[in-house]
Amino acid sequence: MNSPFWDRARHQDRQGFLHKRAAILRAMREWFWARGFVEAEPNMLTVSPGAETHIDAFEADGRYLHTSPEFAMKKLLAAGEKNIFFLGKTWRRGETGPLHAPEFTMIEWYRAGAPYEAIMDDCVELTRLAVRAAGSDALRWRDRACDPFCMAEKLSVRDALALQSASPLAGEAPAQPAEGGRANAPTIDAHDQFSRAIIQVEPRLGSPALTLLYEYPIAEAALAQPAPHDPSVALRFELYACGVELANGFQELTDAIEQRRRLVAAMDEKQKRYGRSWPIDEDFLAALAHMPPASGVALGFDRLVMLAAGARHINDVLWTPE
Repeated sequence: MNSPFWDRARHQDRQGFLHKRAAILRAMREWFWARGFVEAEPNMLTVSPGAETHIDAFEADGRYLHTSPEFAMKKLLAAGEKNIFFLGKTWRRGETGPLHAPEFTMIEWYRAGAPYEAIMDDCVELTRLAVRAAGSDALRWRDRACDPFCMAEKLSVRDALALQSASPLAGEAPAQPAEGGRANAPTIDAHDQFSRAIIQVEPRLGSPALTLLYEYPIAEAALAQPAPHDPSVALRFELYACGVELANGFQELTDAIEQRRRLVAAMDEKQKRYGRSWPIDEDFLAALAHMPPASGVALGFDRLVMLAAGARHINDVLWTPE
């Protein structure tokens, strides 16, 4: 059995990582402040913790600890905020392992009026900032290394899967437009096939340079806009380093009718798979009609610290791990 985190010998083993964490945290806040962002502090308890079919949440007194502050942050954009960021705790039940903790730190930020390419650029800059703040020259995880100062690789999901000799969307049937030109909700098989295919691709991403994987199937991006040139894919990207996903971003969907359809489909799927679902946040849908065009992203702070500091496990970079 591991000794408690406050055991002096164990703390000494982790202390270097924790001090690097503090340095990275300070550098990141200063980066946002210098660029005119405002730090938002939304409530942690919410009526609906997110849109994800496959994520579970902690419930407390009929509400949920948020799995992401996304709905609240978008409401603030609707209220008139422009560039905002969140740097704080989020919770996801049942997620434990070398890269997962049920309570973790997320950085989430939004730029009103900006395309998602601007958010991609932010992710690259912040990754470089973290490496410098840690006094390192690269990101490292197990036997992989990534030089964030090289030009990041941009790779579409379609092309990434083709490199693996998979079909273009790895078993995902091409999205057929529903009435009004909208893409149909995914089937269970389509999602599972896509997940299996992308897992085969991930190990090669983010080495020797960062990878920005973009244009996910529309069925895998419940909160993102369809691509104008191809409505079967969404303006969604993920940032990878050393085969590890660090960030997930969108050019945000602002069509409240389409967003409702997608949320209902996701919660129906959640109910079928897991026997439970979350309420639809009606206040979020009402606000969406007033939200300006925007792009946003969520970045796993603990994971970034791990890779920048060369840690072996997420518990190495958490101040008070369980």
